[in-house]
Amino acid sequence: MRTVHILAVGLNHRTAPVEIREKFAVGADQLPAALQQLKQTTSILECVIVSTCNRTEIYAVVDRLHVCGHILRAYMSEWFGVPSRDFAPYLYIYEDDQAVRHLFRVACGLDSMVIGETQILGQVRDAFLRAQQEKTTGILFNTLFRQAVTLAKRAHSETAVGESAVSVSYAAVELVRRAFGQFADKRVVIVGAGKMGELTAKHLHAGGASRMMVVNRTPEKAKELADLFCGTAHGFDELPELLREADIVISSTGSRAFVLTREQVEQALEGRRSRPLFLIDIAVPRDIDPDAANVPGVYLYDIDDLEHVVENNMAQRQREALKIERMIREELREFERWYKTLSVRPVIRALQEKAARIHEETMESLFHKLPNLEERERKIIRKLTKSIVHQLLHDPILRIKEMAAEENGDEVLDTAVTLFALEGLVSGQREPEEDRRETRAEWPAGALRAGGAEPERLLARL
Repeated sequence: MRTVHILAVGLNHRTAPVEIREKFAVGADQLPAALQQLKQTTSILECVIVSTCNRTEIYAVVDRLHVCGHILRAYMSEWFGVPSRDFAPYLYIYEDDQAVRHLFRVACGLDSMVIGETQILGQVRDAFLRAQQEKTTGILFNTLFRQAVTLAKRAHSETAVGESAVSVSYAAVELVRRAFGQFADKRVVIVGAGKMGELTAKHLHAGGASRMMVVNRTPEKAKELADLFCGTAHGFDELPELLREADIVISSTGSRAFVLTREQVEQALEGRRSRPLFLIDIAVPRDIDPDAANVPGVYLYDIDDLEHVVENNMAQRQREALKIERMIREELREFERWYKTLSVRPVIRALQEKAARIHEETMESLFHKLPNLEERERKIIRKLTKSIVHQLLHDPILRIKEMAAEENGDEVLDTAVTLFALEGLVSGQREPEEDRRETRAEWPAGALRAGGAEPERLLARL
């Protein structure tokens, strides 16, 4: 019976619309404080927070399963400043084996909008490493998240799940391609020079786009990205002018406020002679005011709309995903076997300490009866008798470890405790200081955003 449990609580692109998800985005600068507050919350022993454009998830080791769902909802309400009643309907919660399986699926990209995408692997790894830096992980999550990252790497190397080029950025470019047929002569503005901006520029360039303008708050980063694809770099102060000439704007910044307002878009369309403007917002929180979709001639899509695009490239990935599901089932069994061995540690330590105590008492009695032994002789006797004790314990300890990993592992441990008369010793066993710090507990035995019918038909064709 577990005395600690693993919980995964969160919301993602399947359970919550973007207007809900954006309220729970955790920026890199906020993550340390969020982790520390979570770690200090009652009954939270270990924790990791994974926050991406498509999900915010809390993974926690807890000591009270039945109340910790409420505790985590209360934490989310307090930290994000959102009443629980406003987001509870969108939440999912997984416990123990299901939580572990969910983490494995997330890391492998099987729970992503684009099945098999690799970006989530880096995001899970980075979230874990940050939690390690903040000392909010321990023996359980240090093992679990390393296993998840290793599994995801193997899944991508041993299957073809990532071979077809699909991602949110690719879906954005594919949407534009289907709208214009080709965009070699179209003027494209990329707002944001981060990873998503770079991926979008890469797909655009590969598709023939030759007139790309990169806008970023940091001029150096804008120039660095623009130079890669023969584009031009611009600051945010130039964005209003660029909008007047643009055919396509794809925005993916980390801003927590709108980068483009309805008023800016309206001003940009003055004098365009009905030339349409496609706005694709792949940021969370959103970069573009949703009300801009009501401006005549503007077609606005957000990250939820892109889901209709990516579905067309999923057949092959679905087949490969079945292979990964089999890998995940094996990894689940492996993790469970490892978890069961944790319950062995107090028993084995109690047995070793009991044997050491008996040995030491015997040595004291022997040396008391043979006071004339030289120090060299005492060392030889102590060494040889200690070797006898170690050899006698070696096989029983090995068998206990092996048998404890089986389905009847708890019964095996109970038998070992009885057989070696360890009652009272195991229950009172104290973990080493390092393990106590790690565990703090004994280990156990979207809708369309553009007006009119044209964009709707476009999405239907995609």
